[in-house]
Amino acid sequence: MQEKRNDDYGHVLKYTSLFGGVQGLIILIGLVRNKFMAVLLGAGGMGLNALLVSVQNFSQQITGLGISFGAVPRLSEFYEQQRLLDYHIRVIRLWSLIAAVLGFVFCVLVSPLMNEASFTWGNHTQHYAMLGLSVAMIAVTSGETAILKATRRLGSLARIQITSAFFGLVVSLPLYYFLGHSGVVPVIVAISLGTMVVTLYYSWRYYPLRLQLRRQMISDGSDMVRLGMAFVLAAAAGSAAEMLIRFFLNVEGGLGDVGLYNAGFMITITYAGMVFSAMDSDYFPRLSAVRQDIAKTNETVNKQTEVSLLLLAPMLVALIMLLPILIPLLFSREFLSVVGMAQVAVLAMYFKVLALPVAYVTLARRASLIYLLLEVTYFVVLVAAVVAGYRWWGLWGTGLAIVIAHAVEFLTVNGVAYWRFGFRSTMQVYRYALIQTVIGVGAYSLTFFAEGLHYWIAEAALTFISTAYSIAVLRQKTHLWEALRRKFVKFV
Repeated sequence: MQEKRNDDYGHVLKYTSLFGGVQGLIILIGLVRNKFMAVLLGAGGMGLNALLVSVQNFSQQITGLGISFGAVPRLSEFYEQQRLLDYHIRVIRLWSLIAAVLGFVFCVLVSPLMNEASFTWGNHTQHYAMLGLSVAMIAVTSGETAILKATRRLGSLARIQITSAFFGLVVSLPLYYFLGHSGVVPVIVAISLGTMVVTLYYSWRYYPLRLQLRRQMISDGSDMVRLGMAFVLAAAAGSAAEMLIRFFLNVEGGLGDVGLYNAGFMITITYAGMVFSAMDSDYFPRLSAVRQDIAKTNETVNKQTEVSLLLLAPMLVALIMLLPILIPLLFSREFLSVVGMAQVAVLAMYFKVLALPVAYVTLARRASLIYLLLEVTYFVVLVAAVVAGYRWWGLWGTGLAIVIAHAVEFLTVNGVAYWRFGFRSTMQVYRYALIQTVIGVGAYSLTFFAEGLHYWIAEAALTFISTAYSIAVLRQKTHLWEALRRKFVKFV
């Protein structure tokens, strides 16, 4: 039995590290692009980009018809039946074109409203209207990506992500350099175009384009749309929250504050995203397979939580310590004022790592309405907290607001999972969480009370303690540590 437990922990650790590595490369490329954006455009340019991207995401979620989610399980049903597979691929492509047209028209129609809501100076209606091109291309890309996911072309998906990230880096630099702020919209459109072209290249190699327009195909695709509707609404709520926050910050403080907030939010959330990236690819399918067995569900969730927490916690302590160096390194010295906001926001990730694995229980049980309500609750709290936090304490208050929102999410997600689905966390999870969170809070407290050499020595000591504790626990639970040690000895 102990052997089985170790194998399970080893599997979680292996795939969390694997997918996190791929995501880490993409994040690294993105950070390089953001560095050049910060240097060439400043905080105001980054704020403008964040504002437009949030509107783009909201428009895509509203008009995307849930194809990116609903198409995958629908198409997977016909994976072994080539004729039906080819037919439903044509259905997905037809609906993707419908979503593309809707997205373009939506952006054009709402562009005056978006301009009035987000700016107190100038006329940016044309900028918002041009986003329709990007939204339309994202709709086409989402359909083709769903096809590749459903037909298990995971290697191609990884190549698409990496190629698109490199393309975004290469195309953005000259446009930012020569056009300045005027290059923000062209870069957004160009990146969407590049991603679409790369995705079509891989997808059409496996499944050549054969478009058809028949009334029956519209009917056959409607089930796919209904399946993804709850998730569309949840994603749209998230995009709307991001958009409203950036609108508010722009009106209250200006594009500079939008850029600073976006930088702090990005470096905090995307950093942790390297650990969370395995959730969709590996953890969710395993959880779905045992969703009707409460005992196995609890075991699967708790093991994923333990490994994710133990991997993430030392990185969070190190991040708190290094942010005064990382912020100017990854952006510019203009962004130093966001260090305090980013450091407190890091504490939110201790709540997120305890909530996210549990949140997938709702998805696995296909309780779409409960999932939607939980997501909407989190986003409402986030927007309200950011508004209050910014008005009372400025940018630092927005970081505290992120912590409060994630704490509420942790309580609601775990409470619903406890009462509705019979989920129970183990004492081990609570013990590991308590120890690592105390270390994290201690690291954050040092940002107020320690300076100079004393700061770096104390922070480094806490980082070492957190890392050593995680390694000691993972070493007990997995065989992977021994395997890595043998490979290292062999290499030496």
